[in-house]
Amino acid sequence: MIKKGELYYPTEEFKKKAWVNDPKIYEEASKDPVKFWEKLAKELFWFKPWKKGFAHKPPYFKWFVGGKLNITENIFQKADKNKVALIWEPEPVNEKSKVFTYSELFKEVCRCANYLKKIGVKKGDRVGIYLPMIPEVVIAMLACARIGAVHSVVFSAFSPNALKVRLQDTGAKVLITADSYYRRGQIMNLIKNAQEGIKETKVKKVVLVRRSGENPWQKENDSCKPAVMDAEDMQFILYTSGSTGKPKGCVHTCGGYAVQALWTGKWIFDFHDKDVFWCTSDPGWVTGHTYTIYSPLLNGIATLMFEGVPDFPTPDRWAQIIEKHGVTIFYTAPTAIRMFEKYGEDIIKKHGFEKLRLLGTVGEPIDESAWLWYYKNVGKENCPIVDTWWQTETGGILITSLPGVGPFKPAFAGLPFPGVKADVKDGNLVILPPFAPGLLRGIYKNPKKYLETYWSQYGNKVYFTSDGAAINGNGLIRVIGRVDDVIKVAGHRISTGEMESAINKHPDISECAVVGIPDAIKGEAPIAFIVFKDGKSREQMKKEAVDYILRGIGPIALPKEVYLVEDLPKTRSGKIMRRILRKLFIKEELGDLSTLANPESVDKIKKLI
Repeated sequence: MIKKGELYYPTEEFKKKAWVNDPKIYEEASKDPVKFWEKLAKELFWFKPWKKGFAHKPPYFKWFVGGKLNITENIFQKADKNKVALIWEPEPVNEKSKVFTYSELFKEVCRCANYLKKIGVKKGDRVGIYLPMIPEVVIAMLACARIGAVHSVVFSAFSPNALKVRLQDTGAKVLITADSYYRRGQIMNLIKNAQEGIKETKVKKVVLVRRSGENPWQKENDSCKPAVMDAEDMQFILYTSGSTGKPKGCVHTCGGYAVQALWTGKWIFDFHDKDVFWCTSDPGWVTGHTYTIYSPLLNGIATLMFEGVPDFPTPDRWAQIIEKHGVTIFYTAPTAIRMFEKYGEDIIKKHGFEKLRLLGTVGEPIDESAWLWYYKNVGKENCPIVDTWWQTETGGILITSLPGVGPFKPAFAGLPFPGVKADVKDGNLVILPPFAPGLLRGIYKNPKKYLETYWSQYGNKVYFTSDGAAINGNGLIRVIGRVDDVIKVAGHRISTGEMESAINKHPDISECAVVGIPDAIKGEAPIAFIVFKDGKSREQMKKEAVDYILRGIGPIALPKEVYLVEDLPKTRSGKIMRRILRKLFIKEELGDLSTLANPESVDKIKKLI
């Protein structure tokens, strides 16, 4: 890249080959965003064209009204059948990788689709998917999409209780899961969790995949007609942490999501025919949905999926994988980058990364130090870095500088994607109409929550992101972080309310509060404050509180520390002042404590910390 002052720009050589290299694209898109998105949508295959591009009855909206398509037909109909579609790298280093061409993947998807139909899954039915990072998670998702079933993927490290809550909400009658998977050398027993998680749900059939590759659909027919889907039919439901205990089921639709997944990938990652793309996200999260699976496959390139973690069994495992498979585009979280940085540059000096040409970051704002380390040591000062902002709710990336245009600035996400209107009001990031086609259409079975969460802060024509942000003189947006009670742990959204709800189920805990504090590696880490009844030792109580979080949510929500306190700071109306607890850690001025009913509790907690 070329540095000019505080900004970085792509080289002329990169610009020449990039899909988009002229800043005029922003001007063209802003003149008529609806027309702009319609032009992009015409590149997809539609069984029937739409009658109206964008219909808006605030706060509700629709895209490509009356249009009919199927996302899998858009993947497999135009793909080169002999090209590599999916590369799977297992965690054990002595185990062979698996490679699927587009033709092979299509046949697997059709077999799975036919099997699902055979066991009674119909268009519109919800199917739970509780699978680890194995090829079958891709196959199962695409098979659901092929027959018009609505997939709802649950992260495989979530606890049985977290699975149960999501299955109960969707009303899924079928769950696809696996016997096991590897995690840091340990074999994780997934079926045991699944069997526990389906209790008290409507699940009647469990489809069991063996990690070895055996699955129930192996003998089915390898041809299956695509379901004809309306643009506004449900494509999938994916759960995200809300600022209260219960997770929210974000509803995404077939047409808008497909258009946004195709084009954001093509332009932001500059996908070309021979690219090998590695997005390190698990399909249990939206990044894995869109950029491990749908977007690269819609663009006809090879996508890589790795079962394990990037620093096991050696700290440079991620670098070995990049070299082994000739990865050209690498997309990961700042947490991973800080972890690589912690191990030092010596471990990757032997890796030249000659084929890498573009880097991306996702999940949380990246700090300048991590950005510069990534740029210098992984990108070798040649690769543009696309720092991307988006959410489960948006379906795809909404803010980042395009790699063939720039400019890039460390710690700044960049410019809104062409056709997206973003603004900052009172320090809050908001999105204005006409909204990106992939934006959620609702919270499943909870219209009230949908209105309250996204459309009540600035009127029903403005989408409230719950993220704080600032815009600099170049129009680049810097996302500062959450403004609600959701924290980002290693790039994953976890609701402090959901954690508190899990802890409060303990019969000996009278109340608790969870806050997020800055963490050098994970970005943020949860800290729990607990008021408990006498009768047990403090160490035993801490252990049991952690066990309740593990059972209620999973290891991703593990608190960095648990403090046992006599009382929590509260207002006279009884509201727990979590803001004060957080400030005790980050050494900020506590401000006026006169509104507290029990100011003495703050001094006592201060001594504990």
